[in-house]
Amino acid sequence: METIPCDFTIFGVLGDLSQRNLLPSLYQLEKADLLHPETRVIGVARHDLSQEAFIEEIRGKLQAFVREPLETEPTERLLAKMRYVLVNLDVPEEYKRLVGLVDPQQRVLVSYLSVAPTLFGAICTGLEQAGLVTPNTRVVLEKPIGRNLATSQEINDLVARVFSERQVYRIDHYLGKETVMNLLALRFANSIFTTNWDHNTIDHVQITVAEEVGIGSRWGYFDQAGQLRDMVQNHLMQILTLVAMEPPVNLHDDSLRNEKLKVLKALRPITAKNIDKRVVRGQYGPGFIKGKAVPGYLEEHGGHPASSTETFVAIRVDIDNWRWAGVPFYLRTGKAMACKRSEVVINYKPLPHNIFFNSSRSLPANKLIIRLQPDEGVEIEMLNKVPGLSDGLRLQRTMLDLSFSEAFGKERIAGAYERLILEVMQGKQALFICREEVESSWHWIDSIQAAWAKTNEPPKPYPAGSWGPVASVALLARDEREWEE
Repeated sequence: METIPCDFTIFGVLGDLSQRNLLPSLYQLEKADLLHPETRVIGVARHDLSQEAFIEEIRGKLQAFVREPLETEPTERLLAKMRYVLVNLDVPEEYKRLVGLVDPQQRVLVSYLSVAPTLFGAICTGLEQAGLVTPNTRVVLEKPIGRNLATSQEINDLVARVFSERQVYRIDHYLGKETVMNLLALRFANSIFTTNWDHNTIDHVQITVAEEVGIGSRWGYFDQAGQLRDMVQNHLMQILTLVAMEPPVNLHDDSLRNEKLKVLKALRPITAKNIDKRVVRGQYGPGFIKGKAVPGYLEEHGGHPASSTETFVAIRVDIDNWRWAGVPFYLRTGKAMACKRSEVVINYKPLPHNIFFNSSRSLPANKLIIRLQPDEGVEIEMLNKVPGLSDGLRLQRTMLDLSFSEAFGKERIAGAYERLILEVMQGKQALFICREEVESSWHWIDSIQAAWAKTNEPPKPYPAGSWGPVASVALLARDEREWEE
């Protein structure tokens, strides 16, 4: 794979995202010889550290967060590429300290903004005033980009004063996951699915992103966001668009993003008039996870007993276009749930006639289960004859398991951030989100937030370690369906 030299600059290099995801990903890229020998990694933070102290800090973080024993050679190669600079991000003059460390004329400058979105505008302005912005400069924006449509537009406008849209890479790490990428291969490289992917054959689709852990120490941030903004607006919306979009002309940047955008624009609005039959919001209370007692959301450290922030959301989504007319998409996501699971379940329509009536009074419909995490892979639930010489044909549900671990053996599955960092360095934008996508998603989410504000109903309680409020079961039962458990 062709690599190019970059000055990969991480603003907020000592923050949690950098430590847990960016630095381990850079290590894996270095280990795989996917970082150009002349690439430099510049860490930017507000801490007063010497170069030696910074390197030791990074070495410790790699040892803590790389999920395998560190290999000496790639570790030392990566550390040799790293430099540190102290910059007060609110002071434009201090960005001049980067001038001696980066060379945008010789290497592509990639600025990864692993900081609060309120600093995005200041960083872009500081880079511009320091003379570090060229037509090849790239900037990576982490979510959340705003709290609603208005604030996302404000942030995007500040960035757009310095960078053109083709220089901006808005990241959602779900788009870098192997299994999410495999959706494209599954849908558009296999005729068995490509020709059976619409309202003629599919009854409904379920998308679940369940987290086993509660809020923990993130209470301060999360209570201002909630599950709808924190998970649905980005992760679930991106999975939804990949499942529902039309075949793109090719895999180039605009082709993929334009088809995803069409899905977002076709989402049926949810308002105060229909929200009671379309959305369930919940908040976890005390319960048990893996036999261990855990506190409820309001009892978490730093919690406020009067909070009405949702930790669970279930939504019936309708897409008003020809392909998906009459096919509901059910989205579900929550904290402190029964187990950690991210998956897409395609439920096919049952056969119109049963010739096996004497032995099977009904024929369960086929299911395509796409497991995003854990145990990445694909399963097909189908009916087979039970072997034997007994009277009649006895049928039994069986699973055709196409798990990654079985299909590809011990081959390592690359992390999402590894792929996305590499795509930024290569200047490929297909796996990143364009501004119009962000704003179309917020437009739809804002209508739900407005409906909640108008109805003023508190979230429904559910015990930690369960699958959410009872009302979420009723959401599907109303349509004579049930969640995949």
